[in-house]
Amino acid sequence: MLAHRTSCLPRADVLPIGQPPRTMPARAIVDAAQWAASDDEARWIVAAGFQQRLVGGDELHQVLTRLTRVRRRRLILHTATDAAGGAHSLGELDFLRLVRNAGLPEPTRQKARNDATGRRRYLDAYFEPWRIHVEIDGAQHLDPRLAWADMRQQNDLWVDGDRVLRFPAWLVRERPAEVVDQLRAALRAAGWRGPV
Repeated sequence: MLAHRTSCLPRADVLPIGQPPRTMPARAIVDAAQWAASDDEARWIVAAGFQQRLVGGDELHQVLTRLTRVRRRRLILHTATDAAGGAHSLGELDFLRLVRNAGLPEPTRQKARNDATGRRRYLDAYFEPWRIHVEIDGAQHLDPRLAWADMRQQNDLWVDGDRVLRFPAWLVRERPAEVVDQLRAALRAAGWRGPV
C-alpha cells in the first residue's frame, strides 16, 4: 500500500476526537477509491464501506461536493448511489448493471426478512411483484457452514412460495448473457410481461 498525501482536508473530513488526527470514514473511502489501482478495486472499496456499515446514506456524495477534483468522481458517485441502495459487493453491483442494461425491472436490494428461526436475513435482490429472489454468491459461499446457511435460507424461501435463482459472482461478470437469459425466463414464468 502506497502512502498518499492531500492538500485539501476540510474540517468536516477530519475525525474530531482522538490522536493522531485522521480522516472521517467517508473521506477515507473516497480517497482510497480515487487512489485505487483499477476501477474494479475502486468499486470494491466503495461497496465494502457500505457493506461494513462504515458509511451510509449520502455521506460519500457530501464528501464529493466538498472536493472539486477527485479522480473517478463519476464512478464513485454511481457506485455510492447503488451501494446506498443495497448493492454491497462487486457481484451485486455487476448484477444491477446487467439488469438495467437488459431492460429488466429493477429489484429491491438487501430486503430484510426473518427466516424460519426468527433470524434477520437480507436478500441480495428481490423482484417482489414476481416473488423472485436472486442471490449473488462470492467465494465465501464455498465454506460448508455458509453453504448450509445459504441452503437453509433458500429452502425457507421456497417453502414460502418464492422462486430462488443463485449465480456465482464470476458468472455475472464473465457470462452475463446466461444470467440475463435465466432471470428473464424466471420473470416471464412468474408473470412479467416486459420486452423480450
